[in-house]
Amino acid sequence: MARVGSTIAFFPNLFKKTYDLVLGWAAHKNAPFFLFFLAFAEASFFPIPPDIMLIAMGLAVPKRSFKWAGICLAGSVLGGLLGYTLGYFFMATVGDRILEFYHLMDKYEQVRQLYQQYEAWAVAAGGFTPLPYKLFTITAGAFRIDLPVFVVASAISRGMRFYLVAGTIYFFGPKVRYFLENYFNLFTIVFTLLLIGGYLILKWLF
Repeated sequence: MARVGSTIAFFPNLFKKTYDLVLGWAAHKNAPFFLFFLAFAEASFFPIPPDIMLIAMGLAVPKRSFKWAGICLAGSVLGGLLGYTLGYFFMATVGDRILEFYHLMDKYEQVRQLYQQYEAWAVAAGGFTPLPYKLFTITAGAFRIDLPVFVVASAISRGMRFYLVAGTIYFFGPKVRYFLENYFNLFTIVFTLLLIGGYLILKWLF
């Protein structure tokens, strides 16, 4: 199934069980609620990204893909606010422990430099790429990134990510299942590089 990020490599048995559990939620009658909760939790402390459940639900009923993407977006933005709050008020007691648990402390300084240079663009990149989104939400609070900017950047980037999945499923259906499950992370990296490239071109022009 999908490659769900570098954090899986650290605790294979735990994450494999959690991953299988999340896939099982997709067939439950309360799947939309579980999808919202998963998107909310992943943005602040949970390891499994909501994309895998969004793909499973979308492939089951392709015409509802955009609805599921909207639920993902709402949950992720609200969860991002929780991550921001943890970083803003509780970085030393909670935020650091979450990042340490996922072996992300070595990226802390890198993210700070990104925020100092790009601010909202760093949030946007974190919201769209395979990088753990919780790394960006927690550090955004710790570095006191402007909250309205953070919310807007999160909504745009996460919306682009989830609606890209939904649109692909809606228009191409089961034909793209293999691609989404095996190469989605690579695709998001390429898209992000193009996004940053476009920003640098605009900055140079204006």
